[in-house]
Amino acid sequence: MVASPLTAINGERAVVFFFVFRVLSSLPLSLLPHALSLSLLSVFSLFVEIRADGSLSLFKTRPGASSGIMLGAVTLPTVMLSKLIQLSRAFSLQQIEIGELEHMTMQFWAASACCCGVLIFLSILMWCAAYNKNPHFSCSVWDAKFSLSCVILFSVVCCISLATISHTGFNTALKLLWLLCHGFAAVKLIQHLLNTFPCCASIGEALLLTSGLVLYFGDMLACTISKVCRLLVSPELVSIRYGIKRSEIGIIIQGVLLGLLIFSAVFKFVIHLWEYFSRADNSESRKNKEIRRSLIFFASLGFTMIVVSPSWMMIVLDFDVHPILWIFQFVLSEPLKRLSLCIYWLGLIYASVLRFYNISKNSKIERILLRKYYHLLAVSMFLPALIYQVWRIWPLGQLVHQFMSAFTDHRDSDILIVSHFSLLLGCALPIWMSSGFNDRPLIPFAGILSLGIGDTMASMVGHKYGVLRWSKTGKKTIEGTAAGIVSVLAACSVLLPLLASTRYIPTQHWFPLLIAVTTSGLLEAYTAQLDNAFIPLVFYSLLCL
Repeated sequence: MVASPLTAINGERAVVFFFVFRVLSSLPLSLLPHALSLSLLSVFSLFVEIRADGSLSLFKTRPGASSGIMLGAVTLPTVMLSKLIQLSRAFSLQQIEIGELEHMTMQFWAASACCCGVLIFLSILMWCAAYNKNPHFSCSVWDAKFSLSCVILFSVVCCISLATISHTGFNTALKLLWLLCHGFAAVKLIQHLLNTFPCCASIGEALLLTSGLVLYFGDMLACTISKVCRLLVSPELVSIRYGIKRSEIGIIIQGVLLGLLIFSAVFKFVIHLWEYFSRADNSESRKNKEIRRSLIFFASLGFTMIVVSPSWMMIVLDFDVHPILWIFQFVLSEPLKRLSLCIYWLGLIYASVLRFYNISKNSKIERILLRKYYHLLAVSMFLPALIYQVWRIWPLGQLVHQFMSAFTDHRDSDILIVSHFSLLLGCALPIWMSSGFNDRPLIPFAGILSLGIGDTMASMVGHKYGVLRWSKTGKKTIEGTAAGIVSVLAACSVLLPLLASTRYIPTQHWFPLLIAVTTSGLLEAYTAQLDNAFIPLVFYSLLCL
């Protein structure tokens, strides 16, 4: 049954529609196929979300959260499209090469393919669930035609767009196969995440994480294939242009994340192997087992980060020295600036952990306000942190887990603490993505402004002084949202002159900035999803325009 238009459009969906419309209205005519594909993806995701809200529970998702399918499906493709708009301006000014523009085009279609593949999977899953409950159930002709039409139109537009950046039909077919692999990988990964971590995320949150991981590691794989092909065969035979210039820092970050992924698999295998051979020895005490397990953990981590990850880094980029030595050289090349910053970060972490943990144990401050101390720490550090799950590894793992648990909320679970890591990642992603050409000075600060300042002020003011609520069932208040929007605009008014005084020439127009701040503030007010993950990306996309 299809919901009526009035009941289908709630606050979150209205903000998402305006967000997509704002990006589409800024597109040049050369990106018209991309606009059509994003429009189809938005409508299709809305259709799937409405059906999911009125059907059986597909997975054990986070309690109290809506499915968030539409927001999760359009966020990453819209981010890529906003970045593509920015690079189109750079290409028209002859500040980048065509290869970088084609690379971002492939990133947009890869992100869209991930989301479209998951939407198709969810549609089939809902149909099968309804059929199993009622064998006489038959999907309406309108539903089937609408879903099939969206998929076919999306595929046709994708083929046309890829044909414009391909030299041969074989090249186009190869790129389509690459996108199909992204869609298939996204479907398998979201199944694994939702089944492995039940009740930890909504479908929309899992979809954003899934598409991001597949896109990121797919780019790493394509970069590796491109580099190996250029070493082994003629460079002209490399059909996918992933040979764009990459910085050493970008490769090191990718290598560290790759190492963490490999490490988790290696550590799990070694632990299973050790438990199999030590099963007969029951005399060993529990503490000795924990110590031995921790030693295996640190040894596996050290081998991965010192040997495996640097090996990949040196394959895809010609480092003069070992990447770890390059990091030390990079820090010591400007010791007054970079070494002092590292010392400041370490001191801030140490002082904050001691102070915040004592506050959480002894203070009567409510948890929603305690969590904002963590936001202040992220703002103070300004650190693009490398994120991974906290294990309870001897000797410090239990203490770290207790500290992290002191600042959790209803969105975290005993299995997985996500809000802290999503906060750091939300602050770091705009910094990473703004490397290279950047004609909008506030883009790198998107996470800090939206989360560290806007979300913090909205929560504190709304909790203490909020009276008028946005909805009868929600906790967000109009006073809190207004405080968040005003605080971000005030911070921008201070930050822009400061950037202008430090040789940052590009200007930021105030009316588009007001739209970006207001849209992200309204999304924070209406969404039931993990705002630490979505709001920085939405704000970043709107700042790129």
